[in-house]
Amino acid sequence: MARYFDLHPENPQRRSLGQIVEILRGDGLIAYPTDSCFALGCRPGNRDGLDRIRTIRKLDHRHHFTLVCQDFAQLGQFVHVDNAVFRAIKASTPGSYTFILPATKEVPRRLMHEKKKTVGVRIPDHRVTQALLAELGEPLLSSTLLLPGEGEPMTQGWEIKEELDHQLDAVLDSGDCGVEPTTVVDFSSGEPEILRVGAGDPTPFE
Repeated sequence: MARYFDLHPENPQRRSLGQIVEILRGDGLIAYPTDSCFALGCRPGNRDGLDRIRTIRKLDHRHHFTLVCQDFAQLGQFVHVDNAVFRAIKASTPGSYTFILPATKEVPRRLMHEKKKTVGVRIPDHRVTQALLAELGEPLLSSTLLLPGEGEPMTQGWEIKEELDHQLDAVLDSGDCGVEPTTVVDFSSGEPEILRVGAGDPTPFE
């Protein structure tokens, strides 16, 4: 049964964040709010968490998972970014974008795209997510909480708790979640290719 955390949207309770980090470090899987919908998240080294995300979302091995990072210093550990791409991404973060980039050796192979050896990265503009990432000290392996057969992601914490109670270890709710998925931009070839138009303005990458 998932624990339910009602977090303050501006100043999330430190004690609750500490308890959530304990759950994550114990190989737990959480649902948490971002600036673009709820997401499923676990530590990057959590094999069981990855398998549970695949099961909940019915994902195949071609799916691009995302490492949700606190800042550019953290992001740079996990993907290769040249100067031109750096400037383009820097101008649009933090924000509702996911960028597909070549993965570094720090990324476990099972998280990469099977053939391209790429991974998604993003830096969210959301106080609760940022506070959680700061407390955790590493990225969250994440995927949008979009259930199979549904056209839109889930947006209410209590609904997620009811629907996925026995598949998650915690649900975080702060009442200020975005309702659109991220805009996904693939930079793996060096030039931007928009794979999905979402909450982030695609214009800078067109």
